[in-house]
Amino acid sequence: MEYEHITHSFKPVYDENSRILILGTLPSVKSRENNFYYGHKQNRFWKLLAYLLDEPVPETIDEKKYMLFKNHIAIWDVIQSCDIKGSSDSSIRNVTPTDIRKILEISDIKQVYANGNKAGALYKKYQLPLTGMEAVTLPSTSPANAAWTFDKLCKTWGEYIKIHEDDRI
Repeated sequence: MEYEHITHSFKPVYDENSRILILGTLPSVKSRENNFYYGHKQNRFWKLLAYLLDEPVPETIDEKKYMLFKNHIAIWDVIQSCDIKGSSDSSIRNVTPTDIRKILEISDIKQVYANGNKAGALYKKYQLPLTGMEAVTLPSTSPANAAWTFDKLCKTWGEYIKIHEDDRI
């Protein structure tokens, strides 16, 4: 597989009520085809969030956005563009980071989470110096992270992402 230069093709999901920001690396091939985050059928992100938030698993982009907004969660990625082989985070090079400061200026972000080690490392390298806001790195929901069962992901993510009834709209 050859390297391809990819530029992030869709906008972050956030509003002024967002309190949690979850960052991935860059949309996968399937996500780019579907024009929305975590679009691979095997990615456990939406199922995991729905479980942790006691929500039905969203199917459409509108349902996914609704769940995020309802629970004050913003999502985006740390990479605006890079060279990558397919969807392989380990192949990422020549990174141009996103500028998450615009989300932090408009929203009331209390905590940043990185979905996976690569997102965490890239956040620390490119975003932390700009924001001064530490990120908690959580295990990736990617199907490539097969060592982490759904139950293990729920337990670990659940220590950080909790249902906050008083924060709901």
